[in-house]
Amino acid sequence: MHQASAQCGPAGSEWIVGWDIGGAHVKACLVERSRAPAVVRDACEWACPLWLGLDHLQRSLALARKRWPQADGAAHALTMTGEMVDLFEHREDGVLRLGAALAAGLEGRLRFYAGAEGWCDLAELPLHWASVASANWHASADLVARSIDAGVLVDIGSTTTDLIAVRGARVRMQGQSDAVRLASGELVYHGVVRTPLCALAPRIAHGGRVFNVMNEFFATTADVYRLTAELDPAHDLQPSADGAAKDALATRRRLARMIGLDARDASDADWLAFAHAWRALQLAEIGGQLQRVIAAAGLPADAPIVGAGCGDFLAAALAAQLGRPHRRFAALVQGRDVSTGEGAGDTLERWMQVAAPSVAVALLLARGMRSA
Repeated sequence: MHQASAQCGPAGSEWIVGWDIGGAHVKACLVERSRAPAVVRDACEWACPLWLGLDHLQRSLALARKRWPQADGAAHALTMTGEMVDLFEHREDGVLRLGAALAAGLEGRLRFYAGAEGWCDLAELPLHWASVASANWHASADLVARSIDAGVLVDIGSTTTDLIAVRGARVRMQGQSDAVRLASGELVYHGVVRTPLCALAPRIAHGGRVFNVMNEFFATTADVYRLTAELDPAHDLQPSADGAAKDALATRRRLARMIGLDARDASDADWLAFAHAWRALQLAEIGGQLQRVIAAAGLPADAPIVGAGCGDFLAAALAAQLGRPHRRFAALVQGRDVSTGEGAGDTLERWMQVAAPSVAVALLLARGMRSA
């Protein structure tokens, strides 16, 4: 293992592309490193149902190459969680096959993020696959730790939530593997797009009664946050549970099925209240795990919640519930490590929020290359 060096990319290469290869989405960030500090020029996300085959990854890489032709031959900073999908026999198989697919689909030198151990090249993956596997949360937390002394990163994505404490300007995780983090509460398999509603609770209130929830894949959290108007349509990339439309009527139909009803059995206002009931259940579960993490790390009462991900609106709600300051990941890292350049505006900052791990690995690699 080794740290980033000036040899990370082709001689004179001014671009770094950060990648976060997930099981359902690919997120990427384009960074210009020839200026100090490095400048984030763009960030994006593509749907990538990796469990259906590696051809979906190659399609996402092709879309990125088309979007950023100036980055041919760039240095590539890579992190992943996609090794967990059931396309692969086990996680080691996933890391190695993803590494090979990325090498085949990208021009330029590849550097894989291995958490606290630093970076490794493609040839080193067989020795260090366990440190590379699902290390994207550590990259985001590492970047946050370079900007604040204490706080907790709350990255709520389409599928999962990462709750990572920072204290003494260091990442204070209780474990690195997904299995350990599931036990500690630092990894919660709740997201704002793909999570089946039946996973949130066994019972729910509606219309003055409490219903047992149907344990069927009738609706997802995207239906909840689409109806509450909190989910940005740009991040609503996965098919609905029934493969039908995503308009308000179809969304209400899916929600109604969770308790054996039809959309016509209640008013639009009633179904909106029902969506908020699901929201409250998810917020309570994530909030309980967040308090476990805060207590284990011994964070001070004024340590902020640093929100990231397409569900960062829930991070803001959690901060309000706990009486803690709320800061956005993108604004935090821009204040110290990065500029978005002239005219970038709020749109780029929103995409940096969603693509936080890809932004983090790109900026961490850029910093290492400057200091070498």
